[in-house]
Amino acid sequence: MAQYHFYYDESEHSRKINLDTVNANNYYDNFIAVIVGWKVESEKSVFDKYAAFEEKYTYRKTKEELKSKTLKQNQFQNGFASMNKSNVCFLTDFLSLFDSDIEVYFAVISKIEFIISQLFDGYKNSFFCDMDSMKYSIVKAILMYQPKEIIEGVFENTGELVETLKAFFEERIQQNKVNLSLKQSETKAFEDILKILYDINEVKTIEWDYDIAFWGLKQYLTERAINDITLVIDKEGEEGEDSNTLNAAKRVGFSDAIEVNSKNSIGVRISDMLAGLLSKLLKALHNSLRYNSSGEQLQKKILSKEWFLLSQDQLELYKKLYAIVCKLNKAWYKVFSGKYSDDLIVLIALLNYMNHFSLVEEIKEHNVDMQGEYFNSYACDYLKDYFNRMKNKLPFDPISSDEKNYFLNQRGAKVFLDARQQPLLKFTNGSCKSRVLSIGFSIEGIPLVTIAELEGNHCYRLPNDLSEWAISSVALKNMGINLFPAEVVFTEENGKFYADIL
Repeated sequence: MAQYHFYYDESEHSRKINLDTVNANNYYDNFIAVIVGWKVESEKSVFDKYAAFEEKYTYRKTKEELKSKTLKQNQFQNGFASMNKSNVCFLTDFLSLFDSDIEVYFAVISKIEFIISQLFDGYKNSFFCDMDSMKYSIVKAILMYQPKEIIEGVFENTGELVETLKAFFEERIQQNKVNLSLKQSETKAFEDILKILYDINEVKTIEWDYDIAFWGLKQYLTERAINDITLVIDKEGEEGEDSNTLNAAKRVGFSDAIEVNSKNSIGVRISDMLAGLLSKLLKALHNSLRYNSSGEQLQKKILSKEWFLLSQDQLELYKKLYAIVCKLNKAWYKVFSGKYSDDLIVLIALLNYMNHFSLVEEIKEHNVDMQGEYFNSYACDYLKDYFNRMKNKLPFDPISSDEKNYFLNQRGAKVFLDARQQPLLKFTNGSCKSRVLSIGFSIEGIPLVTIAELEGNHCYRLPNDLSEWAISSVALKNMGINLFPAEVVFTEENGKFYADIL
C-alpha cells in the first residue's frame, strides 16, 4: 500500500465571522482550503523542483519565504488579462510544476452560507420544501444585493432577521417587476422563500467551523483509494497550542495530523501559493459580477471585454490552470463546496471557456466586444446544471480508482461494477422480511437493495417485478421523503414479486 504525504493551507480565512469582518475592505465571502499531496517516493523530486523555482524567484521573498502574498489582488482585476509579464512568467513557472504525481484537492465554502445554515438549522428537505434551494437563493441574494439591514441582522440582531428577510424579499419582488423578463426566475425563488419564512433558530456560534474542508478531503481520499497518509498543516496561532484547524482535522479522523511552520515545509508553501492564486481569481470574478450600485440591480451583469483582451502567454496561463483544476487526478470530490458555490462554478466555466481557444486570434475573430455576452451564456449553462443537480436529493456513491471489481456504498455494502455479479435477494418459503437501509439502481438500471444483516450490510439485486416499486421509492427520496431504513416484507406469489413496507 502506497504511503502519501499531504499538505494543507488556506486563504481568506476569518477566525471570527462578525459585522466588522464582513464590512472590512478586503473581506471575501469564500473560504478556500487547498491540499496537495504525493507518494512518499515522489517527495524528493517534487521538493527539488519547487526549491529550484523558489531559488529563481528569491527576490520575491518576504522574511526569507516565498508566499502567495507576492501576488497582489489588483493584478487580477480583469483576471490574467490585467497581469504584467513578470507575474505571468512567475505563475507559468509555478503551474508548470504540477504533473500526474501530484494530488490536488481544494474546498471553497461560503461564510454567509455557514451562518444562514445555522439560522435554519432543523429545517429539512421535504416534498413541499427544498431547503437546499432556498438556502442557496437566500445566500445568493445577500451576496449579490448586499442589503445592509440583513448583513447587520445576521450578525447583530438575529431575533428580527426573519422579518428583515421578509421585507427585503418583498421589496425585491416589487422592484423586479420593472424588468420581469430578466428577473422572472429570481422572483419565483423569492416568492417561494416568503411562503415558509415563518420561524428561525438562534445562531449557535459565528466562529468558523474548520471541519468542512476535511470532510471533503476524507471523501476525496476514499474515492482515490488512498488510505495511508500523513497530513501536514500550516501552523497558525500560539506556539505550543493546537490550532483550530489541527483540532478540526483530528475530529474528522486525521488523528496523526501535525502542524509545521511554512518556513520549514515546501509542501505547505506549494499549498499556500495555489490557495492564494485561486482565491484572488475567485475574488476578481466576484467583484466583476456583483452589483456595485442600485442602478445596476435590474440589469444583466457580465464580464467586461477587458477580461478577454489576452496575450498568448496569458491565454496559456488559463489553459495550465484548467489542466490542474479540471483534468489533473480528476475525481468527484476533488473540488468540495457548500450549496452556494456560484463563484467556484463561474471560475470552472471560465477555465473551460478559455481552454476552447488555441490562439488569442480566435477570441478576436469572434468579436471581442461580445465575449462577455458569450461567456455569460456559457456560464449560465454551468449554473443551471449545478442548480438542477442540487435539487436532486439522491446520494452519490463515487467509485474509487483502484483495481477492484466492486466498491463499497455509503452503507458499507459491496456493490459490483458488473451488476450481474450482485447476488439476487433470496426468498425463503415465498417471503423475506428484511431491514432495508436503502434502495437504488446500478448503472445498467437494475434495482438494488441494501439490507442490514447480523454479519453486516449487504447489497442484493431485486427481481425485475420490483423495478416500479424501487423507482417509486427513489422518486420519493428525490422529493425529500425518505422511506428507509424500514422493515420490508418481500413476497413471491404465483411467480410475481411484491414489497410491503411495515
